[in-house]
Amino acid sequence: MSIRREEIVRRRLEDLLDELGRERPRATRPDARIPAAEALACFEAGALSRLLDLEARRLKDEGLGFYTIGSAGHEANAVLGRLLRDTDPCLLHYRSGALMAARAARAGGEAFVRDTLLSLCASALDPVSGGRHKVWGSRRLAVPPQTSTIASHLPKAVGLAFAQERRVHLGLDGARPDDAIVVASFGDASVNHASATTAFNAAAWARAQSLPCPVLFVCEDNGLGISVQTPEGWIRKCFETRAGITYFHADGRDLPATWEVARRAVEHCRHTRRPAFLHVDVVRLMGHAGSDVELTYRDERTIERIEAGDPLLAWARWIVACGLATGDELSAAYDRLAARVGRVAAGAPSWPRLATVEDVAAPLRFPAWGELEACARGAAPAARRRLVWGDKLPEDDRPRHLAMQLGRALADLMAQHRELLVFGEDVARKGGVYHVTAGLYEKFGVGRVFNTLLDETMILGTAIGAAQAGFVPVPEVQYLAYLHNAEDQLRGEACSQRFFSAGQWDNPMVVRVAGLAYQKGFGGHFHNDDSLGVLRDVPGLVLALPCRGDDAVGMLRTCVAAAKVGRAVCAFVEPIALYMTRDLHEDGDGGWASAYPAPGEAVPLGEPRLYEAGRRGRVLVVTYGNGVPMALRARRLAGDLAEQDVAVLDLRWLAPLPVEAFLALARRAEEVVLLDECRRTGGGPSETLATALALDPEARGRRLTRITAADSYVPLGPAADLVLPQVDGVRAALERALSELVDEEGGA
Repeated sequence: MSIRREEIVRRRLEDLLDELGRERPRATRPDARIPAAEALACFEAGALSRLLDLEARRLKDEGLGFYTIGSAGHEANAVLGRLLRDTDPCLLHYRSGALMAARAARAGGEAFVRDTLLSLCASALDPVSGGRHKVWGSRRLAVPPQTSTIASHLPKAVGLAFAQERRVHLGLDGARPDDAIVVASFGDASVNHASATTAFNAAAWARAQSLPCPVLFVCEDNGLGISVQTPEGWIRKCFETRAGITYFHADGRDLPATWEVARRAVEHCRHTRRPAFLHVDVVRLMGHAGSDVELTYRDERTIERIEAGDPLLAWARWIVACGLATGDELSAAYDRLAARVGRVAAGAPSWPRLATVEDVAAPLRFPAWGELEACARGAAPAARRRLVWGDKLPEDDRPRHLAMQLGRALADLMAQHRELLVFGEDVARKGGVYHVTAGLYEKFGVGRVFNTLLDETMILGTAIGAAQAGFVPVPEVQYLAYLHNAEDQLRGEACSQRFFSAGQWDNPMVVRVAGLAYQKGFGGHFHNDDSLGVLRDVPGLVLALPCRGDDAVGMLRTCVAAAKVGRAVCAFVEPIALYMTRDLHEDGDGGWASAYPAPGEAVPLGEPRLYEAGRRGRVLVVTYGNGVPMALRARRLAGDLAEQDVAVLDLRWLAPLPVEAFLALARRAEEVVLLDECRRTGGGPSETLATALALDPEARGRRLTRITAADSYVPLGPAADLVLPQVDGVRAALERALSELVDEEGGA
């Protein structure tokens, strides 16, 4: 038996078309379930998708193509390409090629064949990804590109459906009709993925809350997850009686029945504004991808039986039997499509590819301050601010702590930007676990400030969907340790989409995360997570970390501008232990409270803050977050010489990390102390800064001290002090550095 099945599948279809061409034409017997023209359009879309799959294998064999996961056997999704409107966003499975072909043909004028082949060949001319990945995508056809289409696109599909309805509720102009629905397609194995189960749960939860959520889940069930078989009847058992999601089922080999069932599913979703699940039985032909040898896990008889169930064979027989077309006419259409694919593919050897690192990484650049400044320094009209604050504006109040100033900044930003939404667990009436969002619900209402279910993946999925619907979402994740449950929604979905779409699609948002350690008498690791490595690892993610109220206000204004104008994804990490801190050196000194910055004041993206030394500044402490007040306290405790000779640099931004500003100060210092409250290995920025210092020709020879947390989780109670940097340890490091400087002066 042949290991490669492409030619067998091709010949079987072409031989059938030849055989049907020898039959006498039959009287037309249209099926009322599907218009004749639509049946023929579905066949052509399926045939075109098949031909592109075959061409992908040939291009790979010749070293010109790089992607061979195809849609062969899944062509039933073509009916959705014909039934859906161009204004219904589709977040597609990688086997939805026939849907794309049908949608493009229905819209007209879309260079579908060329675009697909360019993508398969990773050409820089690919209008979707610019040569960065093989994706289905089209702005004109409302198909945002998906790259991780196992299941991680499902939470944002639910979020998008919810957010579209929220725009209608708030009376905001929308880019789509009020009755648009969101479609997400996926394979049967994907329903077991955590991202899928959370999306299904969230859609059903919305239904239970009487919240509109018009999302159509489309499960293309071929019975396999690469080589792992899905239990017989598993999808039906899981979803036929699932509360909150209406179930529809069709056999993809039966074209008119699939059309009718899909039509009912679409109409149900569109008119009821409720979630639906369309389960379509399909087959998988030619293996999972070009490198997949099916004979290692399927026997020959099974493979041949599945190939005999090729939907294009069944469709061709039915079309000819109904007299909708002759075999010769189908053959002619097939040959015309094959010639078109061949003509376009002939140019593949000359298609350019990405040639430089700069070209590849261009979509990941951070926005420049000049792009953001006007928005960051803007303000709501005075009359609107008076409606929010009454006669007492926050800038006229006495200095306050970080948590209060953050809440005030959010209120001002919501007044300034109508599209800004605040949501997360407990953020509404309760005002958040630490009361940062207190009062926002009362000021702006449930339409803009709302609680979510307890699910970080869905919180971030909702944020992505809301961003794609035109909002500027500001979701809250209660603790940094909880973010790890949902990391992929940031790394694999929110931030990657800009890269894989050459900057055409983005997910602007500001994710507020309460984080870091030093809470006294509370929490252990899950409320004192001291590693930012998970966020620093994400390309293109803006990472802000204020430590005091005035910085927090200015930085939050900049992050909202980075999201709204720069289209960036921002993580805004708020040190929990500093939320309520008012004093710096002794009780009642108010040294860590700050005045509220008036509108117009903002912190430029990537700009650190320097707490200068009294005189020479020969020792430079570089830190962030809890490390800033710790370093200032240690400086005071180390005595007058330290006050004169120790400067403290608060990085404030960990991405973009202000390396050049750090080096400029380090070159003037004689010793650098890197105070990093995150773990020694891979947690915070000190490794990067130490490397930069070592490689800088103007800073070589500077003594370097690095103080970090231990490579450990943070335990409960006083034991936490054993693994985290402490004031006494920093003071000792400063005293040693100053003593060495004095000794050197004396020796000189």
